[in-house]
Amino acid sequence: MAAIIAAIRNGRLDESAQVLISNNGRSCALDIARAAGIPAYHLSEKTAGTAEQLDEAMLDTMTRHAVTLVICSGHMKKIGPRTLAAFEARILNVHPALLPAYGGQGMYGARVHAAVLAAGEATTGVTIHPVDGEYDQGPMIAQARVPVLANDTIDSLAGRVLEREKALYVEVLQHIAGRQVPGTNLAARSP
Repeated sequence: MAAIIAAIRNGRLDESAQVLISNNGRSCALDIARAAGIPAYHLSEKTAGTAEQLDEAMLDTMTRHAVTLVICSGHMKKIGPRTLAAFEARILNVHPALLPAYGGQGMYGARVHAAVLAAGEATTGVTIHPVDGEYDQGPMIAQARVPVLANDTIDSLAGRVLEREKALYVEVLQHIAGRQVPGTNLAARSP
């Protein structure tokens, strides 16, 4: 998220960030967004009550802020069916592996990197894909490879993958701003 905000601010990305929603009330993303002047909300089942009410709250918040494209970055929960339907093919997620490998429920962060290292992979990477009702599914929009080094630890690999995630997300958003998303027929819309 911080990389996307920086790309907007320095003119590499000709878009705007309308709102940030986090399911974690202690997320530093909330503070980063607020410091950048972006409205930021903690919305979770804790704040909303039920999964259905959370879905409604997320959709209402995004609608009020005129969101046209949803960027998930660190969001670990499934998005509700009403929000998915309203933003069909316009919710993007980043995954720290070359999907379909090392994806699915429970595969995130250090768990992905630990699995890559345990399998002895020579390469891992980053995948950006549209969000649907399942974990880490949907057609791939973009992938970038990251080499696995002989002396890698979970932390060292995670650091290199994260740097590539930041760059790839900005690259994909630049394509969307140019009205074409690589590898899909997604019609991009600007806010």
